[in-house]
Amino acid sequence: MACIWFEACPLRDWERNGKITDRWRSEYCLSKENWANCKRYQLEEKGIPHENILPDGGRIE
Repeated sequence: MACIWFEACPLRDWERNGKITDRWRSEYCLSKENWANCKRYQLEEKGIPHENILPDGGRIE
């Protein structure tokens, strides 16, 4: 089961535009055990802004 935010997440656009690899999708987005660890998911669930944040908490420029 994919993350509940999968379709709306900007990681999809970043991946399509070559800014990130598909590693993020496979590592964080596609199973509940992993997406619960995603910093973007955690911040979204708390209503905290998280522009340019990667799933591990790093930033994308």
